Amino acid sequence: MAVALPGQLNLEESSSWGSRSVNVFERLEQIGEGTYGQVYMAKEIATGEIVALKKVRMDNEKEGFPITAIREIKILKKLQHENVIRLKEIVTSSGPEGDEQGRAEGNKYKGSIYMVFEYMDHDLTGLSDRPGMRFTIPQVKCYVRQLLTGLHYCHINQVLHRDIKGSNLLIDNNGILKLADFGLARFFTGDQNAKLTNRVITLWYRPPELLLGSTKYGPAVDMWSVGCIFAELLCGKPILPGKNEVEQLNKIFELCGSPEESTWPGVSKLPWFVQFKPARSMKRRVREVFKNFDRHALDLLERLLTLDPAQRITAQDALDAEYFWNDPAPCDPSSLPKYESSHEYQTKKKRQQQRQQQEELSKRQKIQHPQAHSRLPPMQQAQVTAVRTGPNQPVHNTVPSAGVHHYGGQRAPMGPQGRYPQPGGRPPHGGPNIHYNQSRGSQGTGFNTAHAGGYGPSSNQAVRGAGYAGANPPYGHTNTYPNTGGSSHLTGGSRGPGNPGHGRSQQYG
Repeated sequence: MAVALPGQLNLEESSSWGSRSVNVFERLEQIGEGTYGQVYMAKEIATGEIVALKKVRMDNEKEGFPITAIREIKILKKLQHENVIRLKEIVTSSGPEGDEQGRAEGNKYKGSIYMVFEYMDHDLTGLSDRPGMRFTIPQVKCYVRQLLTGLHYCHINQVLHRDIKGSNLLIDNNGILKLADFGLARFFTGDQNAKLTNRVITLWYRPPELLLGSTKYGPAVDMWSVGCIFAELLCGKPILPGKNEVEQLNKIFELCGSPEESTWPGVSKLPWFVQFKPARSMKRRVREVFKNFDRHALDLLERLLTLDPAQRITAQDALDAEYFWNDPAPCDPSSLPKYESSHEYQTKKKRQQQRQQQEELSKRQKIQHPQAHSRLPPMQQAQVTAVRTGPNQPVHNTVPSAGVHHYGGQRAPMGPQGRYPQPGGRPPHGGPNIHYNQSRGSQGTGFNTAHAGGYGPSSNQAVRGAGYAGANPPYGHTNTYPNTGGSSHLTGGSRGPGNPGHGRSQQYG
C-alpha cells in the first residue's frame, strides 16, 4: 500500500490487512490490559522488529465485531502523522487461544483479531511515575507542543479523540510523543443537529459541558483535557481528581468558577444544569491556585480551562501562545533523556509486587519476633523489645523490561511522590498509570481506561505562526449541590474513573 506523506490522510485501502497470522510474531511480555483485551510487546520472527499487539476482545460481542475497534481501525488507517500512533496491520489467529495461564478463553469456536502497532517505550503517565522523575520546563514545553501538534492534525481532519490523558500519550526513546488509543475517537461534522454521547473521556479530564449532559460538542472537549494534563505536568499531580461526576463538577467549579449565563451563554439550557448547578456562587481561582506558574503558562492555562467551550482556545492558537516562544524554549525531542521502558500497567504491577513483598516480610518478622504475651509477669514483659519494621524500600529492577502501554488503559489515583519539579517549592505528589488502550469499559481511556499514544516543530528556530506543522489542588471539598436523591447515573472514579459506557443509557455515537 502506498503510504500517505506525513500530515496527509491515507486514502488507499490495504488489501493485505488480515491476511497474516499472529503466529508470525513471538509474544515477549504483556504490557497492557483492559476490558478491550490485552496488549503485548512482541517480535516479528522474520525481521526481529518489536511491535505492540493489541488483542480485540470478542467474547462479549453478540452482534459482531466491536464498534469501538471498527472506529479505531478506520480512523487510524486514515491518519498519517508523526504525532499519531501508527497502525501497521491487522493479523488473526485461526482458532481459540489460551490466556497467560493457559486457560481456554470464552471464544470457543472463533479465532482472534490483533491490531499491530509500532512499539513505544513509554506513556506519559508511566514515565512521570518513575521514582525521582522530574520534568524540566523545556521538557514540559516539548511534550505539550507535540500533543497540541498531533491534536491539531486530528481536528483539521475532523477527528475527535475523546480520551486524551497521560496513559494514552505514548513516548519513544527519541522523545517523540504520539496520540494513541483511538477507541473512543470518531469523525465529526459541522452538523449542529448531530448528537454524540457524553459518556466519553476519563472523568478527571472530562470537560464541564459533557458532565452537564451536552450531546452537541466539538474539538473543544479535547482541549479541556489538554489543559488538565498541562497543569498536571507543571504542578506534579492531577488537578481535578474527582471520585464521581458530582464531585468532579464541584472541583471544576471551585477552580474555574460557577457556570453563569454571563460567562457561558446557553449553559442554563444544558440537560443537567438545574440538577448540578452549585447552590452558592463561586469565583474563578485558576490564577490563585496556580500562582507559582509563570505568567505565560497561566495565560495559556486560563484559555484551556475556559468553562464555555465556544471560548476555549483551539489547538492551532495554543501552538502560537507566548508560552512556547519565550525562554526557556522547548527542548528538541532528540535531546530528551532516554529511560527504561515505563508504562502504566508495568508501574502498577511493580507496586503490587512491592506491597506483597512488604506484607510477606511483615508476616515473617511477626513470626520470628512475636509480641509479648499479655499474661507474662511484669518483669518479663518489660524485657520484651518491640520489633519495628522500617519503611518498605522499593526494589528497582536494573534490567530493562517492557512497559505498560496505552494502545488502552486506566490511571490509578495515586503514585510515587516527588516526580516533578515543583515551581515555587510545590509539595510532592501522587501519580497515575499507563498502557496501550486499556480498560475501556471502566471509562474511556488508553488503546481505552481504559486504551493506549509525532511531535511539534522539532527546531527551536521554528517559524512562529506556522500552525501545527511548524494550587495546589486538591482543593477543599464542599458539596454545594442540592440533594439529588439516588444518583444511578453517576460513575465512581479512580484515576481514569469515569466509565463512559456505564450508568447512563446512550443512543448516540
